[in-house]
Amino acid sequence: MRWLGLRLLRDMRLAAILALLVPQGFAVTINGIAAPWMMQSFGLRPAGLARMFALVSLSAAGAFMLGRMFDSLGRGRVLRWCVIGGAVSAAAAALSGALVPFVIFDTALVATASAIVAGAPVVIAEVLDPSDRATGQGLGGLALGAGAGLCIVLMPALRHLALSWRWMLWIAGLPLLAAPWLLRGDWDKQFWRPGDERDPASSSLSGALFRGIHGRRIAVLMTSSVCSTAAISASRNWGYFHSISDAGLSPEMASGAFLFAGVTALSGFPLGAMACDRVGRVWTVAGFGALVALAMLFCFLGPPGGYRWPVLWLAAGFAVLGAATNGLIVGGTAAATELFPTPVRATAVAYIALAGAAGSIAGQALVAAMAAHVTPVATVVAMMGVGALASSALFLGFVDESRGLSLEA
Repeated sequence: MRWLGLRLLRDMRLAAILALLVPQGFAVTINGIAAPWMMQSFGLRPAGLARMFALVSLSAAGAFMLGRMFDSLGRGRVLRWCVIGGAVSAAAAALSGALVPFVIFDTALVATASAIVAGAPVVIAEVLDPSDRATGQGLGGLALGAGAGLCIVLMPALRHLALSWRWMLWIAGLPLLAAPWLLRGDWDKQFWRPGDERDPASSSLSGALFRGIHGRRIAVLMTSSVCSTAAISASRNWGYFHSISDAGLSPEMASGAFLFAGVTALSGFPLGAMACDRVGRVWTVAGFGALVALAMLFCFLGPPGGYRWPVLWLAAGFAVLGAATNGLIVGGTAAATELFPTPVRATAVAYIALAGAAGSIAGQALVAAMAAHVTPVATVVAMMGVGALASSALFLGFVDESRGLSLEA
């Protein structure tokens, strides 16, 4: 089990970050898993559901501002308030019976969770040695996957017990119980934070983020993020819907298929970390990106009509898609955290995440626009896989290899 990097859990800072990532993985999965029941609760059609998802994607603005605060206020302080704020937002969304307040609080939940998901790889990279960075970030992905898997397991259980999907939001609010631990005085001291005096070098680096070599790097990474996230977010938001509405699976069978796929997809994190260390970050992203595009075609254009075992088709397809997505994320995250200096690292990652959110919004808007003209909507989602291919091409052509690169303080 050494290849999984479990030895790294002896670092209590890493263990704390991983523990905080599990509920964030749960929170960001709720919309995709509960989509069919949200549509019923609010009286929406598929195009209306897509518009709702596009509105929630505006959470990127909040996630971006929170992401920049990782550099200005310190890693620990922003992590703490994102966890607490997200838990409160989840509870408020659960209490919202009308669409408008639900979208507002759900957007706040996704914003705080997305900020944590974007900031955690930066923190992990800074607390580990260079040879352990990709493995540690892979463990972060496993923690997110564990939260997502729990969400998939609970949905059919709630249906079986005749309970509302809103219970998922109440569960997402449970991290509020960790508030006393997070509010301890020594929490902030465990992670990087700006000094009492503002460092002139830090100010200079921040101003140069979009100039010179850093400017070229962030422009390419932001463009790549737009392309890949448009594909990945579409597959995540519409996969469960496609399984039930198009393939005709029952909620129990769909959840079983996605549980199998989710567990299998966790292998993408250690495989991505292994690929990063052996072939480099660039080729890892390029290879897994191409596999994402192929898997999206397989999942959303299938299973064929009359196929006897659609659940097997979808379980296998989404398992490969999930593993490829996770491998792509590990490679891209490792590159993004290693190509920028410490004082602006979280800001750079926040810009990249903002670009990804723009890609998510654009992808959902495209799906919403075409859903009224192309049926089933899964056909549109399948075509979004072109974005993953574009991301692969950008990495191969323009991103510097960062394997073994030291992090400047």
